[in-house]
This record gives sequence, C-alpha cells and structure tokens, in this order.
Amino acid sequence: MSASASSPAVVSAAAGPVPRGEEVLTPQALAFLGELHRRFAPRRAELLERRARRRAEIARTATLDFLSETADIRDGDWQVAPAPAALQDRRVEITGPTDRKMTVNALNSGARIWLADFEDASAPTWANVVGGQVNLIDAYERRIDFTSPEGKTYALKDAGELATVVVRPRGWHLNERHLTVDGEQMPGGLVDFGLYFFHNAQRLLDLGKGPYFYLPKTESHLEARLWNDVFVFAQDRLGIAQGTVRATVLIETITAAYEMEEILYELRDHASGLNAGRWDYLFSIVKNFRDAGARFVLPDRNAVTMTAPFMRAYTELLVRTCHKRGAHAIGGMAAFIPSRRDPEVNRVAFEKVKADKDREAGDGFDGSWVAHPDLVPIAQASFDAVLGDRPHQKDRLREDVHVTAAELIDVASLDARPTFEGLRNAVQVGIRYIEAWLRGMGAVAIFNLMEDAATAEISRSQIWQWTNAGVVFEDVEGTGTPGKATPELVRQVAADELTAIRDEVGEDAFATGRWTEAYELLLRTALDTEYADFLTLPAYEQLEG
Repeated sequence: MSASASSPAVVSAAAGPVPRGEEVLTPQALAFLGELHRRFAPRRAELLERRARRRAEIARTATLDFLSETADIRDGDWQVAPAPAALQDRRVEITGPTDRKMTVNALNSGARIWLADFEDASAPTWANVVGGQVNLIDAYERRIDFTSPEGKTYALKDAGELATVVVRPRGWHLNERHLTVDGEQMPGGLVDFGLYFFHNAQRLLDLGKGPYFYLPKTESHLEARLWNDVFVFAQDRLGIAQGTVRATVLIETITAAYEMEEILYELRDHASGLNAGRWDYLFSIVKNFRDAGARFVLPDRNAVTMTAPFMRAYTELLVRTCHKRGAHAIGGMAAFIPSRRDPEVNRVAFEKVKADKDREAGDGFDGSWVAHPDLVPIAQASFDAVLGDRPHQKDRLREDVHVTAAELIDVASLDARPTFEGLRNAVQVGIRYIEAWLRGMGAVAIFNLMEDAATAEISRSQIWQWTNAGVVFEDVEGTGTPGKATPELVRQVAADELTAIRDEVGEDAFATGRWTEAYELLLRTALDTEYADFLTLPAYEQLEG
C-alpha cells in the first residue's frame, strides 16, 4: 500500500447522497472504516488467494479431508465462551433484509432472533447499504415506522419482547465500490461490520444486549481468525470490553465443514454457534468439485433434502461439534411464503415445514430459521416440544455421531437424478431473481418460496454442472424422450421463459424491468467455459445505485 501506515487513511465516498447518509457516514465513522481497511484488507486479499489455491488442489485430488495440522485442536479440551443472556434461547430465528418494513415486521415477529441481512437477502445498492444502517439505529431508538403505498402502517409493538438482532455482513469476496480507502475499494464485510459496530455497540450494551453477527461464506479457520482479529481491534478501538461481540458462523461451504471445530476455536472468545445453510452449501460443492466427474453431479435442487446421507452427515456433525464445544447449533431455512389465495398450498407446505423443524429439534439443533412471520409459530411448536422451558439442548452431546471425511462428500449415494423440469425451474428462478436483484431487491418471493442470492447461485451452478457433465434427462418437454443437457437446450429454455415472462408481466413492465439483462447474465454465468466463482460479482457491475 502506497500510503504511510502512520498517516490518516484517505476515505472517499464515490456515490451521491442518500437519505440521512450524513448520520451514518460521519467523519469519525469513516475514520474507523479507514483503520479497519488498512489493518485487515491485505490479509483478506491473501485469504482470497488462498481460496483459489485450495480450489486448484481440490481440482487435482477430487477429495477433502480433515486437517492433520489442527488435530490437536480437535482433540483438545476447550469450550467457547458462555452465550450472553440475549443469545441463550434461539429456538426460532427469522431472516430478511434491513429495509424499513422488514425491520419492523422481523422485530415484531415473535421470533427470538432476527438475522438482519446485508448479504444474500440484500442487493448492495448504496441506498440499501446505508439505509439499512439507518433503520437499525432507528429501531434501537424505537423511532422506526413504515407506511406502504397502499396506506398500511407498520410500527414496533409496545408490549412484548422484540427479536434480538444478529447482523450478517457481506462475505469476504465482495467489495464495496462506493467507499475507497487510499484509492482501494473496501471489503463490503468490513463496511457493514464497521458502520454497525461503530454506531451501535455501546447503544446495544445500554439496552442489555450487544453487537452480534452472522459470518457468511467462511471457507477456513484462517478466515474465522481474521474476523476474530477484527473483533479484538474494534472492541479495543472503541473501548468495548473484549468478548462483547458474538458471532455465529454459517457452515455453508464444503471446505468449512471439515474445519468446524477449528472455526469455533479461532472465535472461541466471541463464538456463539454454527448454522447449517443448505443452498450455499450445495453451491459450494458444485463450485469446488465442478471438474471431478459424474460422482459429484447433484440432482434437482429440491430433490436434495436435509435427509440425504451426505447432508445428514454434515448436519449431525455440526450439532455434535457445537455441543461438544458449548456452542449453539442452528438449523436451516424454511423458505415457504404463505399464499393468501390457496389454503391447500399452505396446508401442504406447513406440513413439510413442521416435519423439517421436528427433525431438526429431534436431531439436537437448538433453533432454526424461517423466512416469514407466519412460520414462526410452526417452528416454535417443534422446538417447544423438545426444549420445553429449557433455552437450548447443548447438554445433548450426540456422541453417537461419527462422520468420516468421505461421508461429507458422498454425493453419489443419492438416488435422484437431474430432470428437465429441474433445469426449467433453475432457469425460471435464475432469471426472476437476477432481474429483481438488479433492481435492488435481494429477497424475492418466487413460486411461494423466498429466494435470495444463494438460491440463484445453486440454480445457475446446476445448469453449468449439468451441461458440462453432459447429463441426459429421461424426459424432455414431457415428450417421453430423453435429451442431453446442452448449451443449446439451455438457451432455448431460457428464451421460452423470457417470452413467458413478457406475456405474464405485460409489455410495459417488461420494458421498464431488467429482464433482458437478467436473461443474458444467467446464460453467461451458467454457460461460460470459465466458471464465475460468484454470480454476484458480475451482477454487481450491472447493479445501479
């Protein structure tokens, strides 16, 4: 870095003003961001390079194993710090972006935790990045409300406990183009963390809570170590007691699944748990083993349930690891969005949600995620039935679980195979989600499911995998005849879908939307010979605002 380490960092905001941005982007807050960038951005860059080297090694060996050099950590006798009172009971967590309406609804939802999302459920326009920080400050000051275009008013309830906020900053791979330090774009995760911590750490302590975080897309314990060092510095810098920050790590990459104990160890003074994230986990398997042959080809995304043997190995190992080390184990997402018109759709979906949450509670998880307030009572009933008045079940050590390295990647044991309808669904979801993302929406209801960037990633990745593997579908277009997954077939399906969308939304809405760009971006990231590590990287170049 050319600037002197002793000189003040030059922090520049390369964006126009946004409402109340001056309240968030104060000189003091920007100076804090500059310090975070100078101290930690170089290490972040090194870790991203390490990801590429590790991916190359997986391409060469087509396998993964637990790390021999950290066996002493796995064999050691240690525990993470006890959870603070606000994070003791996490039986239901609701997720969603930090827009004003969602902030009110999530806090009022009855869930114990709200995952306030600056990552997969948020398109990082400058207005979303800064506005989300404003909304959280307003929520803590109890001055937040929202009125819809239809005139419906939303406000925080006067009685009862509001959900505890756990913020998810962006992953290490994403930059924030609107803020530069000494001429370099800041890591988006440091922007989200830094602004939130700077403005709210003491405010939250005064409210009897604290600055809590979800850490996404972590790929190794060294990346967790970097976050831990960020926490230590930030607490010292602002005079906050060490151990005040608490972090839950999403185990949503296949490499992290082999380092769960090491990740908890690196964060042990700040750790509060691990979470099992389904779609990003599958996306990570495709990405890392994309050139490893047919044994890693996944079937339709909805056919890979959490009861699949390799997914069950992953989730049971997560529960055992967390409870062995005194941490919470948090289950996956119930993404169903209730229909206001079809009670039968709701009845069937609610039964599936209940079965999923019953399984998680029975397996030893201490809580789980939902995407909609109507699902909170269903998930709560499942965990109430197991937990009763207890805040968690960390005393259930699951010492019966013994997972081998091979079982975590035993994709070939699945009975299901890719289908043409699965291809069509991937195209449908991909185009619809990307179009909304390019307009600044990160959480999108599509076909009664709440989709975010993770589901778009698995959609385009499966198209890439199936075409590169030459998968043969048994039945194409309902003709009863088989057909091979080819770029030409994908382009035809995508073109047909674009025509169907035009008919569905009408010419005016189609013309004012970002449909053609979404269609082209999906095809580029799904069919290019060179696989893009993250869909959101090229998409960010096209994001306005």
